[in-house]
Amino acid sequence: MSTGRIAELLHEAAETHHRVYRITDGEDADWASWYASWLIELSELPDVLGRRPVRSELVYLLVLLDKEVTAKEPPEPWEEYYAGRLAEHFA
Repeated sequence: MSTGRIAELLHEAAETHHRVYRITDGEDADWASWYASWLIELSELPDVLGRRPVRSELVYLLVLLDKEVTAKEPPEPWEEYYAGRLAEHFA
């Protein structure tokens, strides 16, 4: 499983989300649901993970990872942090 590819997909999701929500400058209180749907339905994430994640599980993980990144402020970009944790979780 390629964490680099997962990070790329997360980055692409972020860019796409910002374009879709441009009228609110990317503001979306339910962003994790949007990301999860996009990642599962419109990206290669299921292929990269080797299985199709359950949407609610992915939403939960995205929210959890957002809280972790906010609290820990890791040195790597958020996409890389999320990718490592998602790869670990879905391994």
